[in-house]
Amino acid sequence: MKQLIVVSALVALAGCGVETATTAATSAAIKAKEVQEGKKTMEQAQQKIDQAMQQEQQRAEKDGEK
Repeated sequence: MKQLIVVSALVALAGCGVETATTAATSAAIKAKEVQEGKKTMEQAQQKIDQAMQQEQQRAEKDGEK
């Protein structure tokens, strides 16, 4: 009888460990996706900045020719 209680307790605790590990893995996957999206947004912003700088440089060159 005692062994049955101990085994039941161990199974219950092992289940909690699996749930915790699954939650941690899910959380890590979500964070990784957020990081990738952040990098993509940063790259897009950098491209827009580069384009704006090129346009400004072209305007400056046109104004210098006048």
